[in-house]
Amino acid sequence: MYYFDPGDAKLQIGDAVIAETARGVEFGEVVSDEREVPESEIPGSLKKIVRKATEEDLLRESSNREREKEFFGVCQAKIAERKLPMKLLSAEYAFDGSQVTFHFSAENRVDFRELVKDLASTLKMRVQLHQIGVRDEAKLIGGYGSCGRPLCCATFLSNFDPVSMKMAKDQSLFLNPVKFSGACGKLMCCLRYEHEFYKDVRERLPAVGAVLETERGKGKVVDVNCLSEMITIVTDDGLTVQLGAGELDLEGCCRKHGHGCPMKEPSCKPLVS
Repeated sequence: MYYFDPGDAKLQIGDAVIAETARGVEFGEVVSDEREVPESEIPGSLKKIVRKATEEDLLRESSNREREKEFFGVCQAKIAERKLPMKLLSAEYAFDGSQVTFHFSAENRVDFRELVKDLASTLKMRVQLHQIGVRDEAKLIGGYGSCGRPLCCATFLSNFDPVSMKMAKDQSLFLNPVKFSGACGKLMCCLRYEHEFYKDVRERLPAVGAVLETERGKGKVVDVNCLSEMITIVTDDGLTVQLGAGELDLEGCCRKHGHGCPMKEPSCKPLVS
């Protein structure tokens, strides 16, 4: 999704338009209402909508999509002919017919210079080949996540922000990457969505292993539920109790070691209210 200057055009969601892009004139669809956007969200200069698509534009776009299938088959045959270790994913034919771009994936870098020359000679137009990663491949192909919804990358995500195992650990997920890996095989992008919430809550709750003073005696924290802010404690006499964070005096308590900690280790950090 990209932002454009609508100019004087009166557009609605779903309208087909012709827009000026960094790759030339392209066909697109309006997916949001006209609105003010912060400059920080706009990379470079804001390009303009050329016009609302005409009947002729719609026919041309439909023809282009059919030609893409033809170009895809030609490229696939050339790859097989040269026995190149690459998986062709898509063919993208420019609206103005000036070039065709092929996207492919491969385990290693592929020297496709001769392939480009061969394709340009056969198709009589400019040809570009782009090798993409597994996340981009999932975004291009689409699919469904373990949640049952269409992949985030294929529906609304425009950037791939880094996702780490620490995010999974902060959210108390079992540290088995298979359990929270997406269709692309990488850690699921949605681990980022609530990470700041968990991070904030953990600043206010003791860690597993911390020793706390309760009305039922001293005990060790064995589980922390960030969503309900319930803390499970096993007391020195073996009793397991669940207490809400509000039922404990945690102000200034060491997050790692609990009550009575002199806060002399680098890892010591007082809880904040």
